[in-house]
Amino acid sequence: MGAGLSRSEEETIRCLPLAACVLASLPAAAQTERLARPELVLKTVVPGMPTGPQQEIRVMTAMIKPGDKTPHHTHRFPVTVHVIEGAFTLEMHGRTAVTVKAGASIVEPPNVKMTGYNRGSEMLKVVIFYVSDPDTPFLDPVR
Repeated sequence: MGAGLSRSEEETIRCLPLAACVLASLPAAAQTERLARPELVLKTVVPGMPTGPQQEIRVMTAMIKPGDKTPHHTHRFPVTVHVIEGAFTLEMHGRTAVTVKAGASIVEPPNVKMTGYNRGSEMLKVVIFYVSDPDTPFLDPVR
């Protein structure tokens, strides 16, 4: 390679570019391993989403005591309910009741009469996602 270098020094110099590439890639590999990855809980296609030029997004939480229920109601747009703790039972007009347990989600369809229940013995905690036209009421009570 060059005058005055020993054979071992020449081999070291030849290996430096490879070593530099390996070392440079270590932080990138370590960072990739630390990236958070979302877990898909629910994916569904629904009718009735708002189509106006703007939409309002609401994320709400609710705590429902054992034995309590929601008012009998409808929604103008689909509502997604994600259960954090407990079990949520949803009765919808003309459909079989559905119970959703912690870690799972359900989409409440628009314009269907429904009532939600906590039929369990522990507190029910849910996160509710609602996308609507601006200033649309969250629910419409049914008499």
